[in-house]
Amino acid sequence: MQSIALCGRFIARAFATGIHSEFQLKQRSTAREPYHLVTGSYGFSKSLSKPQAFNKWTFGDDAFFIAKDKSADVIGVADGVGGWRNYGIDPSAFPHALMKTCERMVKEGRIHPRSPANIIEASYDELLEQKIPLLGSSTACIVSLYREEQTIYTANLGDSGFLVVRSDEVVHRSQEQQHYFNTPYQLAVAPPQQEGLILSDSPDMADSTSFRVEEGDIILLGTDGLFDNVNEDMLLDYISKLKDHREENVQKTARNIAEKAQQLSFDPDYLSPFALSAIDSGIDIRGGKPDDITVVLAGVTSLPDI
Repeated sequence: MQSIALCGRFIARAFATGIHSEFQLKQRSTAREPYHLVTGSYGFSKSLSKPQAFNKWTFGDDAFFIAKDKSADVIGVADGVGGWRNYGIDPSAFPHALMKTCERMVKEGRIHPRSPANIIEASYDELLEQKIPLLGSSTACIVSLYREEQTIYTANLGDSGFLVVRSDEVVHRSQEQQHYFNTPYQLAVAPPQQEGLILSDSPDMADSTSFRVEEGDIILLGTDGLFDNVNEDMLLDYISKLKDHREENVQKTARNIAEKAQQLSFDPDYLSPFALSAIDSGIDIRGGKPDDITVVLAGVTSLPDI
């Protein structure tokens, strides 16, 4: 009887150990489940009261893209410099071409997901090499989620930017790059007679970071038309109301944020982030900043597309 009891305990222990090992394997399998982004976007042209069609990927002189390849989800925004209108050049053409080129390169798998700065550089170089150059300039900001590493890699040139929200707190944010007040770093293609006279920065001046993300994180990407009009507390308030990552809910939140930015941009009595920055620079102004507005919102999830 004693040997039978010992045998029973041995079998029970082995069975329990097997269950525990299977549970650990499931845990490891779940932990390795790659993340992806559920995205929504919305925006306004400062010259229009209604948003442009979603599938045009542009809002005024702003442009954006959302793309995937086999290893990464990549989002980006660019803000054209309106001063080109003084030269008879459409300021929206350059950022739109830049973002469309970035999108194509991502989809073709030509760029490693750890190197969003290289996406900007390669796309910019392609525009420079065109036989008929596309004149203009813009900022650029790209965020790449490398699924296997559960890590975002970022590159930001200028005053567009992004932030990562976790449990209703900003845990990571881009750094604004400006030469001086309201003059951001920018990529440019100038006509030969204007070279050296037009402000132009190198793509390798982009600020690059990496940050490990978690299930449920929210990534907010936007042009300065967003961040100059909506402060961080307001953004957190909208994002805190996003209870799940269904695409329709992410899209609705992106729309709500863009609409708030557009409303505040035309409020003459609002002490906007732009006005506060101006005051810090010795310029006494109040009110919002009428501008093109682009919002790209992305939820980090390991669940299948929902």
